[in-house]
Amino acid sequence: MISVDPWLLITIVLGFAMAWAIGANDAANSMSTAVGARAITPKQAVIIAGVLEFTGAYFFGKSVTETIRKGIIYPDKITDPTVLIYGSVAALLAATIWLVAATKFGLPVSTTHSIIGGIVGYGIAYAGLSIVNWDKMAQVVLSWILSPVIGALMAYFIFKALTKSIFESGNPVRSARLWSPFWIGMAFVVIGAMFYIKVLHGSDLKMGVIFYGIPLGIIVFILSYFLIKVRFPSSDPYIGVESIFKKVQVVTSAYVALAHGANDVANAIGPVAAVYAVATMGLAGMQVPVPRWILALGGVGIAVGVATYGYRVMETVGKKITELTNTRGFTIDFSAATVVLVASWLGMPISTTHTVVGAVIGIGLARGVKAINKNIVRDIIISWFVTVPIAAVVSAIIFKVLMVVG
Repeated sequence: MISVDPWLLITIVLGFAMAWAIGANDAANSMSTAVGARAITPKQAVIIAGVLEFTGAYFFGKSVTETIRKGIIYPDKITDPTVLIYGSVAALLAATIWLVAATKFGLPVSTTHSIIGGIVGYGIAYAGLSIVNWDKMAQVVLSWILSPVIGALMAYFIFKALTKSIFESGNPVRSARLWSPFWIGMAFVVIGAMFYIKVLHGSDLKMGVIFYGIPLGIIVFILSYFLIKVRFPSSDPYIGVESIFKKVQVVTSAYVALAHGANDVANAIGPVAAVYAVATMGLAGMQVPVPRWILALGGVGIAVGVATYGYRVMETVGKKITELTNTRGFTIDFSAATVVLVASWLGMPISTTHTVVGAVIGIGLARGVKAINKNIVRDIIISWFVTVPIAAVVSAIIFKVLMVVG
């Protein structure tokens, strides 16, 4: 058997690189709508996202993670620890290469799909097609279609309802004072429940809604109602409403960053945890304990990725697909959070990245097809469909090379 210590070091470096790539591509989504709607500057977005992504990863990242992400291949078919080590290295390197390439062109892709592609690639290279859980793979493919479509529909209808209840009413000023707190409160019902499910990793949605979502929504509704009553610039309802949602949008985007750090850090540290388990305990099990320093490694990597390279994807999602205002940005965050929450409850395969982009497209459609940059949308959709195949092929090649050389 090989000496695992050097490979553990290599995997740690690659895990950090993958976390960096996640920060540059996926984490940038959390702040892209706020930047696009000019609620915050790109520099402020980098600081907020960096701090909250690290906080989510370190304090709320799962202490036990799956070594074989999402059960996409059958772990009992891997009996040699060396294979798990080489495979983890190949999957991480392949996913990182693809994410960096996608980020260079400003394309928002799913980091979960990238690491899944890497795992499938080395699995097939080692044991053939039978090692892949094809039912799980079908769910991943389904998520490519479901996520953006449901995200777009949700954003379209929420934005239409918000516009009709405020801007198109007989008395926009009165409607803004009444309906703005309602929409903000509803968003925080979803955020409260999502915090329980996604950040605290709770499993009972009903408990999340009753004990976290509804109390938070009521508190925020009351606070919003009185603050808007006192400070609302009634002379211009349009400027007034946008100024209200500008502040709220910063909070919703901050929540998205926190939840993202708590969840997607597993894409980078799962393979590191697997190699760590082999190195320290000789285990290649499905679930392994994750030391705090590995969570910290992932959190720092994501934060650095947002700070150094996140601007490309922020620009695409926030500015290039369609023009965003604060109400539109708020609607996107609200819609994406709602879709992900309901999907988690139903056990449906949903990609947060695809949902956010779908919601941005939905906002554009609410204003007419001409409001969307169709060339950018086409490039993004193509990048989604090639993510798993490209990561899989690159991973398979790297794995085969390592097996021969090693």
